[in-house]
Amino acid sequence: MVHTPEGVGFGDVLAELARRRQEFREQRYVPKDFVDRLKRIGIYRAATPSKFGGQPLPPAEFLDAVERISVVDGSTGWVASFGSAQIYLAALPLETQAELYRDGPDVAFAGALFPMQRAAATERGYLVDGHWKFASGCMGADVIGVGLPGDEDSGGKPRTAVLRPDQVEIVQDWDVVGMRATGSFDIVVRGVEVPREWTFIRGGAPTVDEPLYHYPTIAYASQVLAVVGAGVARAALDHAKQAGGGYTGVTGAPKLADRAYYRTEVARAEAELCSARAWFYDLSDQVWQHVLRGDPATDEHNARLRLAAAHLARVSSAVVDRLVEISGTAPIYTGHPLRDLAGDAVVPKQHAFLGPAIFDSAGAVLMGLSPTSPGFR
Repeated sequence: MVHTPEGVGFGDVLAELARRRQEFREQRYVPKDFVDRLKRIGIYRAATPSKFGGQPLPPAEFLDAVERISVVDGSTGWVASFGSAQIYLAALPLETQAELYRDGPDVAFAGALFPMQRAAATERGYLVDGHWKFASGCMGADVIGVGLPGDEDSGGKPRTAVLRPDQVEIVQDWDVVGMRATGSFDIVVRGVEVPREWTFIRGGAPTVDEPLYHYPTIAYASQVLAVVGAGVARAALDHAKQAGGGYTGVTGAPKLADRAYYRTEVARAEAELCSARAWFYDLSDQVWQHVLRGDPATDEHNARLRLAAAHLARVSSAVVDRLVEISGTAPIYTGHPLRDLAGDAVVPKQHAFLGPAIFDSAGAVLMGLSPTSPGFR
């Protein structure tokens, strides 16, 4: 269960989200006041080290919370998913983390990691200057990371420079058909020197020795996005079951629920989504138990987690598409629920962490080869 300090209930937050999700979509971002609501139910301390006051959750518990939020609104689930970002930040020096969590464990991080921009080395760190895309959740973030290319010191792995919101410019150019309220705006930084201790190697070794930070980092970052798609698919299935008893169409044909093809496809979609979820969550628990025993996660663990996440994202999108196809003419209207859900469901599977290349890399690892995609592990 997500922790609920101060008597704030998870259900209360979901109910508020249901009332406000259209507001968020129209303004194209989840506002800071609602991010604060998510903080109060523990979303942004669920990956904060316990030594800094956090209450780190087993990955499957956090994933379930993000999925439940996503059933109500995929965009808010996407923003909430970055409550896991402290697994990245755990690679910062301990002194930096102590400063980061000085005012408490609930820290919202937004990352604009691509395209990676070169930063000149200085005596103290890096002179950061450039333009980055896809800073999901930046309007409610406490810190914002931007991507820098790897170097000899990082073993070729990319770096992330961590800045305060007042050190960046947010360009509100998010105009999309799916995940409209994620506020995945562009970030511009002009000539800001970032101390070396406020940068970390993405996927680098953690400086915190707690179980969560030994769980595969990039795999977890993929999983939190995949469950957003699963939540959206569940919302679509819930709608399809409810609508089946009422929609008749303009031709006078039987209600959807009275049509064999509709019942068959809803049942097939239910089976496929539940099967993909079961494998996904079972793998997560297996690897977590392995880590809890003090054993390092293996390359095969990482590959299977990445594969299950990419598979879940693909199945989730296909489920929503199928439900649109069997729902007659109703979904062609812009206000129909399946229209927004179809747009939301396609976003996770298009993400670089969950796209087609992941299947190739996972297959390579499962056959004893090196992964074919950079940054796979």
